[in-house]
Amino acid sequence: MQVRFWGTRGSLPVAPSASTVADKIADALLHAQGKSFPDKQAALDFAHNELEFAVGQGYGGATSCVEIDVGKGAFVICDMGSGLRELGLDTLRRLSDGHRPKEWHFFLSHLHWDHIMGFPFFVPAFVEGAKVIIHAGHSDAETALRRQQEEISFPVPFHWLKADIEFRTLEPGKEYQIGELTVGLTRQEHSHDSYGYRFTDQKGRSAVYSTDAEYKIDKMDEEDDMAHFMSGADLVIADTMYSLADSVSMKEDWGHSSNIVAVDLCHQAKAKRLALFHHEPTYSDADISRMYAETMRYEELVREGEPLEVLCSYDGFCVEL
Repeated sequence: MQVRFWGTRGSLPVAPSASTVADKIADALLHAQGKSFPDKQAALDFAHNELEFAVGQGYGGATSCVEIDVGKGAFVICDMGSGLRELGLDTLRRLSDGHRPKEWHFFLSHLHWDHIMGFPFFVPAFVEGAKVIIHAGHSDAETALRRQQEEISFPVPFHWLKADIEFRTLEPGKEYQIGELTVGLTRQEHSHDSYGYRFTDQKGRSAVYSTDAEYKIDKMDEEDDMAHFMSGADLVIADTMYSLADSVSMKEDWGHSSNIVAVDLCHQAKAKRLALFHHEPTYSDADISRMYAETMRYEELVREGEPLEVLCSYDGFCVEL
């Protein structure tokens, strides 16, 4: 199983400003200290291997979109944020070998705009003969997707899409079979509700997608059900939008969690890896890197059993399970 991140920001897409790009270039030049490079590949190797990630690369700015790929069968995607446009084009390229069906399964955490805004730009939906199945815990998912393509909001109406599009409402506590994946879901605390998903392949490897969920550090005894849902997962993709200070003060009850709570939940669940996700859009790459370092340090300090590997997701990141 491969987990590919196509969009990792929360709330709205962001792009680096001209001054941010110039600042990165200046930092890279200072670090290079007059080095010369024989070709572009050598310069890229320097950027990837010798510069801090926040300087030589970056976390990206697309909103939530994650692919769960077992290498064959239908494509399985969590959420439809702005990262979906690039994913859609990439899946069409992968179809060219003729070994996969023209079928896409979506699993929606919830219906807020940053999680569905990519669908009007999802090219496979315009392809005759394509099949798109949209799974959600919300019975009003179809209403939300059709509404964002009404004339007042978007020039292409939903009924112009050529793919065969089907909506399926799922129930927490039940399991569903999508090709080689078994999928379960659980309700999470968020405005208009949110749903977390657990994907398990035929070899028993599992990934949990849990975003836009508020878990409070002073009420962790109430989170036993979520820890059970995450139990033994090979990877937990968790909403870590805020620092602990923000999540318990001015942004309490905003529907998001902190990096600290995510570590505590994963430790309780004995999960193997945690991927920080749904990054705050006002955070710079340096801010996210700082939170990542703080999260790893916290995990070491509170660890009682096996280590929890902490990852920090970014657009284009791929994890092999």
